[in-house]
Amino acid sequence: MPSLKPIVAAAILAGILTAPVDAHAVWFAQRAKQTALIYGVGADDLDAVKRFSLIEKMTGYDANYQAIAAKPRIAGPIVLVDTDQQPTLLSVVFQNGIWSRVGNGEFEKKGRDEMPEATLSEKNIKYSVAIMGPIDKPIPALPDQALQIVPVGPIPKLLGEKLTYKVLYNGKPAAGARMINDLINDPDAKPVETAADGTVTLVVRNQGLNVIQAVFNGPTDNPKRYDHIENTATLAFTLQHAPE
Repeated sequence: MPSLKPIVAAAILAGILTAPVDAHAVWFAQRAKQTALIYGVGADDLDAVKRFSLIEKMTGYDANYQAIAAKPRIAGPIVLVDTDQQPTLLSVVFQNGIWSRVGNGEFEKKGRDEMPEATLSEKNIKYSVAIMGPIDKPIPALPDQALQIVPVGPIPKLLGEKLTYKVLYNGKPAAGARMINDLINDPDAKPVETAADGTVTLVVRNQGLNVIQAVFNGPTDNPKRYDHIENTATLAFTLQHAPE
């Protein structure tokens, strides 16, 4: 699917110009039995509509991991996802822009070229993959997902069981990626770093929606504007509850 063109008048509205950027992520979740793209952290379901122009690309995948059409659309206060058929996976690339700050001050949406006194300048790109249907084969490195979390082995049916994840950066294992096991219910947890092979084993937290987060800094491709690229990825999957 080609890159999406902005459909809102302003790429970034004033309300997010000083928002902290390192904590937030994107993920897919159900809203009124429809799939929505969420931007936020913890229980904060923030305004994805005014950030709609930041959605660079969205793709669905069938059971054989072949691409199928997936398209975001604004539906009142939320962003919903339309697909031609039930996807096994959904993915998104979300360009969150260039941000700088001085010391521990607030981030401003400026590059180092505009804010030479900055002590930190970074470009933020957010990725997400959601498992929407049964999977019977390993999830591959997906196109456009520079940072990606993949489950190693089958996903457990019950919370409390362990699951190993591998973090990939440009398709290769990412050592030292910072993982949070439950972005929705425990967003302030101390991150756990991946091993040399990019893996970490964690206990599945929820008998319902699980959103795992990884953060990994990649090299800058424009040193005059930012020091590095902060890549944030999430993996979302749902464990089914007992029949009612």
